[in-house]
Amino acid sequence: MEFRPCIDIHNGKVKQIVGGSLKDEGDLVRENFVAEQDAAFFADFYRKSGLQGGHIILLNGVDSPYYEATRQQALSALREYPQGLQVGGGITPDNAAEYIEAGASHVIVTSYVFQEGAIRYDRLDEMLKAVGREQLVLDLSCRKTAEGYLVVTDRWQKLTQEKVSHELMDRLASYCDEFLVHAVDVEGKSHGIEQELAALLGEWCLEREKQGLPAGPVTYAGGVHNMEDLAALKRLGHNLLNVTIGSALELFGGDMKWEEVLNICGNDSKSQ
Repeated sequence: MEFRPCIDIHNGKVKQIVGGSLKDEGDLVRENFVAEQDAAFFADFYRKSGLQGGHIILLNGVDSPYYEATRQQALSALREYPQGLQVGGGITPDNAAEYIEAGASHVIVTSYVFQEGAIRYDRLDEMLKAVGREQLVLDLSCRKTAEGYLVVTDRWQKLTQEKVSHELMDRLASYCDEFLVHAVDVEGKSHGIEQELAALLGEWCLEREKQGLPAGPVTYAGGVHNMEDLAALKRLGHNLLNVTIGSALELFGGDMKWEEVLNICGNDSKSQ
């Protein structure tokens, strides 16, 4: 299990938010933490800590008056740490190249390929033509419903009919290099992880490993708020899942110590 850092940007500021509270109308959100430093500061910190594969998420829609400020923050972070970070939020075949050229190792996509409640494979093919499988991360962020964990799009505001399952991940694995999965119901709430979802993801990774099939990294996000949660995620994920932590991390005003998290996850925090 590796720790994957994050830089969430909303209204031109690095923030930690309650994921389910995000609203496009009025650019409203419930905030847990607003950083005084800019996105490039955090990118530089992650670079010096020797961490790779973290994600930058643009949390404003393209129609927001704050979108350009948020986009510029993301671009500055990518330039600060070339090939060290991924970027998501409003990614399409038309703008993906800009982020890759700015230094993104991967682009992260949900809403462009999940349209009208289902996967649009024609759009997925367009993304592959734009950036290639090796630079594409599919975000399967989801909410728990009576039908299971359903993928949500448009900054976690729209529910689709696509259920996060081993079958879905098997189908999509040939299209992308990695998966990123936010447990939206617990994102930013510090109430603990979605153990059922973590187990589902961990079992998929384990089955792929047993069958000798490539799984690609899978990163879980949502609800980690103490070392017990981290240990549970490591167990449920069979030490095969990666993890990102936001509001609970001391870097963002929480109590979880940076060095302890990296030690449990097995990351090497030596400076580059």
